[in-house]
Amino acid sequence: MMKEQTAFWKKVAVLLVSLLLAAATLVAVSALGEFRVRCEDISQKVLRLHVLANSNSETDQQLKLKVRDAILKESGQLFGTSKEKADTMQIVEQHYAELEQVARRTLLENGCDLPVTVSLEKTYFNTRTYGEITMPSGYYDALQVKIGAASGKNWWCVLFPAICVPSATNVQMEDVLTPEELDVVEQQGYDVRFKVVEWYEAVAGWFR
Repeated sequence: MMKEQTAFWKKVAVLLVSLLLAAATLVAVSALGEFRVRCEDISQKVLRLHVLANSNSETDQQLKLKVRDAILKESGQLFGTSKEKADTMQIVEQHYAELEQVARRTLLENGCDLPVTVSLEKTYFNTRTYGEITMPSGYYDALQVKIGAASGKNWWCVLFPAICVPSATNVQMEDVLTPEELDVVEQQGYDVRFKVVEWYEAVAGWFR
């Protein structure tokens, strides 16, 4: 009888702890709901550049950086006067061949004949920091430059607004994002809310 009572109260304790954890989780998600929505809105307003190396070998990583520099130089000429994200994406689509040619030429000049593909993709990114800007996790439109197998460490920046390329229009983050969204990307140091948003995205991804 004593064993049965002990087992019963253990089950009750487990149930109560589970309910408390569930309630705490709901409160946390509710409190962070507005922050998560801001992160999603940011991902819709930004165009990223994503250069993926063939592998993690030192040679392939160096080639990635050389391709990056060439693409950034070309991007400044192509997108420097763009005032809207949609305009930048349209320019990208119109100059796929030109951008691929720049990347291939850079590789050949450095003794590499790996294939390169350039495309616009909807891509998931974890929370990343570029200079003083922190981009929250989420699905972003990105100009992807894939070198060879594209299985090595990647490099990224923001094409629109033109954070990593010269811009004749001087379109800045504050011209694209709301003050509340700027508060998100200008966060300094570690912020647990970014990790919670990543967890949310991971769970949501299972149901997509």
